[in-house]
Amino acid sequence: MTATPAAMLSPSPSPSEPPPPASPRPPATPRPPASPHPAASPCPTPVASRWPIGCIVAALCLLLAAHIETFATIVGLWWRSSTFAHGFIVPPVAAWLIWRRRAYLAAVPHRPWPAALPALATLGAIWLPSTVANVPVLQQYCVVLMLPVIVAAVLGRAYAAAIAFPLAYLLLAVPFGEVFIPPLIDFTARFTVMLLQVANIPVFRENNYLSLPTGNWSVVDACSGLRYLIASVALGTLYAYLNYRSLARRLIFVAASVVVPVVANGLRACMIVLIGHWSDRTLAVGIDHLIYGWVFFGMVTALMFWCGARWRQSESPVALAVDGRARLQPAATPAGFVRITVAAATAIAIWPLLAMLALQSPRSDASPEPQLTLPPPPAPWRASPPSADDWSALHAGKPQRLSANYSDGRRTVSLQLIWYRHQVKGAELLTPEHRLAPGQAPWSEISATRREIQLARRVIQVRQSIEQTAGVTLLVWRWYRLDGRDTASPQLVKLLLAKAKLSGGDDGGAEIVLASAYEQQTAPAEAAMRDLLAAMLPSIDQGLRHVAIH
Repeated sequence: MTATPAAMLSPSPSPSEPPPPASPRPPATPRPPASPHPAASPCPTPVASRWPIGCIVAALCLLLAAHIETFATIVGLWWRSSTFAHGFIVPPVAAWLIWRRRAYLAAVPHRPWPAALPALATLGAIWLPSTVANVPVLQQYCVVLMLPVIVAAVLGRAYAAAIAFPLAYLLLAVPFGEVFIPPLIDFTARFTVMLLQVANIPVFRENNYLSLPTGNWSVVDACSGLRYLIASVALGTLYAYLNYRSLARRLIFVAASVVVPVVANGLRACMIVLIGHWSDRTLAVGIDHLIYGWVFFGMVTALMFWCGARWRQSESPVALAVDGRARLQPAATPAGFVRITVAAATAIAIWPLLAMLALQSPRSDASPEPQLTLPPPPAPWRASPPSADDWSALHAGKPQRLSANYSDGRRTVSLQLIWYRHQVKGAELLTPEHRLAPGQAPWSEISATRREIQLARRVIQVRQSIEQTAGVTLLVWRWYRLDGRDTASPQLVKLLLAKAKLSGGDDGGAEIVLASAYEQQTAPAEAAMRDLLAAMLPSIDQGLRHVAIH
């Protein structure tokens, strides 16, 4: 007897009874598609995420410790100069921008990127000569650029790309921009004169001095508008990033934040001159001069932001556009993070050690320092000591200085030789020095250019400038001599100094300066300076050669 299926043994409904309703079947749950990487986990565990965080913190702390002097210089300039005081808010703003993307960053994988190590080493290799030659701006940019490179090396290229703008925004913290003061002053003076002429107000311009019937005005460094320009660029770049999604709109607004403050500063200068002119110099000549300027700048900035808001693009939801394959790749092991951190630490620390060795190498000897002297000039020139109120080239430290006024009976030329036996930080040729010599009147550099002076058997490149004070205008030629080479290029001076420091060579240097007064045309002063230089150049060569070989 065979077994009967259970279905066949169940009672059958009678024909008169309706069949029972079928019980509803639960809906089938769809199965997820099979992963090509079933063993990988897209989200790191809390324990695994501690390794990249700890390693990046360690690398950044090492960068701060190794370059503490450079960072201290940056902060010191923020503190001392109101032009660069905006630097105090740049790091907090960058940190806030990173914090805004915390939801996106939580999905970005941490994976070391060894390809960033050569870039880190290159920045260190640039930092080294800029340190031994004392080029602060280049040092500071190199150190700040190391921050995003370290992030890319330890946390990965994708992570660094996700916070690329906040990392790049840190570059605005570097105190840079004083090189733009002369062209900004020139533009402001020209723009002011143009507007005054449009208003039918008589004005006479001599370099950066403006003469009106009611008084004289001068466009000085504080009138250049550099503060407005730097503040506008910092605010405009941040505004463009937060309010626009299109790269084209961002670039247009950043360009506007550069052009608008420059033009607005010209309007501000003209407005102050007009207020002073119409009020017979009772207004806009004291502290209200600065108040009017900042109020006007605030109004212009607010207007620029208001206009920019008309093209504002609404912020779209943050899309986790992380490559799925990258997320499913196996996460880096703790040993991988440790290895990349050790490699980055080596690339960070080796350059300060080399700089310390180069700067601490002995460069002094027991022999007395030779004295810089010049023989009497050939006829018809005669030498006389300078007076206390004569213009003098200022230098830091205590270099040897030789100054004299040479006259041929009709013309007078000042010749100054400045010589450093050894150049150290704070006492070298190109160290800025704004301290006035005792009894010296304040002078302003009006313009500067580079030109070549043709002599009988020699061509010398000089830096030609115009120095001006009340009632006196000077034409000035100056150039440098290092390692037997004459140059007017500050960049070449720094390169030659870095070469001498790193190779243990002679780091002495000299500056040769000639100056002559003129009234309207520079041609007589140029002729007098060229004649004296042709007569005295052999003696200058001999004197500098004498001190260099001892």
